[in-house]
Amino acid sequence: MQDIRERASRIRLVIFDVDGVLTDGSLYLGDDGLEYKAFNSRDGHGMVMLQQSGVRLAVITGRTSNVVQMRMASLGVSDVFQGYREKLPAYEELKQRLELPDETIAYVGDDVVDLPVMRRVGLAVAVADAQPQVRDLAHWCTTAPGGRGAAREVCEMIMDAQGTFEQMMSRYR
Repeated sequence: MQDIRERASRIRLVIFDVDGVLTDGSLYLGDDGLEYKAFNSRDGHGMVMLQQSGVRLAVITGRTSNVVQMRMASLGVSDVFQGYREKLPAYEELKQRLELPDETIAYVGDDVVDLPVMRRVGLAVAVADAQPQVRDLAHWCTTAPGGRGAAREVCEMIMDAQGTFEQMMSRYR
């Protein structure tokens, strides 16, 4: 666990996949052709706190959905890459634009499409219900499944490793 804390202490950017990480992976399609997704509000609050602690957030997702754009806007996440079935180009673009080395970036994924990025980052995280290949590659796995507290767990672990968790929590005492 010490190695994970050391890795987490260096993180300046956390990139989340969406389907299966920020949601439980279910896709709800209406008769009107619209796509609906359910996001966990506690995950969202963890993401807000992590940003307030000084860590930047982004999402890279293979699908394109207006609801993802709306949810990320409500959380203050401006780096939103949608429609990237191959995620490495979006990762490289973001990394270069922000001028961040790999070791300062974390990625949270759940499926094999996330593996190329996970191989590059300083902290690769798999949600509890990720595909076995993803869990095997990850530096750390959450105990919560995607869309059910995994993102909050990641955010709190990074804040704890960086010494900002207690400060964030002191607002609620």
